[in-house]
Amino acid sequence: MSQTSLKQKKKNESGTKYSKDNLETERRRDSEKSGARLSTQMRRADKPNHSLRCCAMRGHLSCRHCLSAAEGTVLLGPCRTIRIYIHMCLLWEQGRQITMIRGSQEISVPKTDSRGYLVRNQWSRTSRSASIRAPSVDENRSKTASLKLPNSSTTSRTSSTSLSQQELPQQLSAQPSPPTPPMSLDPSPPTPPETQPKNGSRRSSKMHENPEAWAHGIVRDVRDSWDTQQPREYQRTPPTEWKSYAQRRALYPTQEDRDCVTDMLRKREEEDDDEAYWSSVKMLYEKTPSCSRPRPPKPKHAITIAVSSRALFNMVDGRKIYEEEGLEKYMEYQLTNENVILTPGPAFRFVKALQHVNCRLRELYPDEQDLFDIVLMTNNHAQVGVRLINSVNHYGLLIDRFCLTGGKSPIGYLKAYLTNLYLSADSEKVQEAIQEGIASATMFDGAKDIAYCDTQLRVAFDGDAVLFSDESDHIAKEHGLDKFFQHEALFENKPLAQGPLKGFLEDLGRLQKKFYAKDERLLCPIRTYLVTARSAASSGARVLKTLRRWGLEIDEALFLAGAPKGPILVKIRPHIFFDDQMFHIQGAQKFGTVTAHVPYGISQKMNT
Repeated sequence: MSQTSLKQKKKNESGTKYSKDNLETERRRDSEKSGARLSTQMRRADKPNHSLRCCAMRGHLSCRHCLSAAEGTVLLGPCRTIRIYIHMCLLWEQGRQITMIRGSQEISVPKTDSRGYLVRNQWSRTSRSASIRAPSVDENRSKTASLKLPNSSTTSRTSSTSLSQQELPQQLSAQPSPPTPPMSLDPSPPTPPETQPKNGSRRSSKMHENPEAWAHGIVRDVRDSWDTQQPREYQRTPPTEWKSYAQRRALYPTQEDRDCVTDMLRKREEEDDDEAYWSSVKMLYEKTPSCSRPRPPKPKHAITIAVSSRALFNMVDGRKIYEEEGLEKYMEYQLTNENVILTPGPAFRFVKALQHVNCRLRELYPDEQDLFDIVLMTNNHAQVGVRLINSVNHYGLLIDRFCLTGGKSPIGYLKAYLTNLYLSADSEKVQEAIQEGIASATMFDGAKDIAYCDTQLRVAFDGDAVLFSDESDHIAKEHGLDKFFQHEALFENKPLAQGPLKGFLEDLGRLQKKFYAKDERLLCPIRTYLVTARSAASSGARVLKTLRRWGLEIDEALFLAGAPKGPILVKIRPHIFFDDQMFHIQGAQKFGTVTAHVPYGISQKMNT
């Protein structure tokens, strides 16, 4: 044979050899990838805590055994989780059989090396252990390969292929060993090829003859193994312990539930803090008796005394600014000095004495409503109210009702407040109130160094044109004193008509009787005086009989027969003295008595 033909023959043999080797290498890589994928799947199925072994409704009663429901009805079949598990077992068994078949066919064929010698000791120790080598770069091409059942042609080609002595140990070491299956199908490790060819050939023949029957047999074996295994005992939840949706939601709250609970806890903490704060304040006020403030009586039961701001406090400086610079400067002055406490005015001591009477009445009658109710009635603007409030609180005056008319006359509000007595420093407003039928008087301040009684209200009245009408004054002014005495003696048993302050004297007498009922006549906190210029012998009898006819009692009656009243008032030291003539008002004021002029009767016309 020529040299050229020999080279061509060698070339053809080498090409055939290389093509067969490449084919076998690709097949081995495909089988390795398929086996590795099956091993990964079965490893996942073998883990007891993996999602393939865990039911999606693990906590639900109907999936505890996946064969019975809460009512005891039998389901049509296993749940989706068990079907997946059985399918994975079938895939694992198929991969195991394929691996055993391929290994038995390849190893059962005698292998020879390049020199024709028989290769011994083909079963390597490394083939019994799982491979831990990293996948090569060439294996990436077979990632999309799928697992296929071997057919007869593949088996014949595999059996006819010969491997070299160096390639066989690499193949066996690279072949991945399947993981331990979850079921006890075949727990024993694979035996060497010398002891297993018959069993492998019998199984391979069954698989090739009827693959469907072989698969059903595997399923039957799996089910039998499930039946033979001891079932896991799950604790059934009795119906009495079934939890509602709200209870389960409380166990597994959502983010919205957590936010809602957080808001509720924060609100509860705020409420607890507020409650603790107010409880501490309550304890503080309970421990401090001076903080208790009695509620004012109802107007329909109370004796309402309306007092102007100029009568209660000394506001001469503000009045001077108002008259000289105008309203705006007056307002600016009051706002600037709103934290400056006002000094007491002419009616201040009278108001303090009224509050003392209220305290004594509440001691004897805790639920008493027939009390003095002080109302601050002024035509000042509301901006001045802050200074008035500060001054009232500074002196501890129990004045809760304020009426700030903002420059308008407050006379229209007197009847609305059910006023019994109106005291003011403005004579024009007092005259308007008298014309409206309201007892009123203009206040004049007295000496500030006189010591007034703090435990007893002392009120002094003039007789004619104050407690009584001005009938007798008309006769005296027009016809003289002689005609006056004759008229009084003639009408001694005829009661006099009432004057503007007769109602206030009745109120004082009604309160006195409350103390008399408790045997407190000598300790009564109210004392009344009649200080008149009448003569007791000629005209005094008619006055006393009139008071008796009215049902009123006067504590002291002083008949002066035309003498000055100032010295007598100094001895009495009343909190207020009412008279209709300015002559007597000025005389009493010189001696330091707090006086109140009542602009009523014929004396006002003659003075004008």
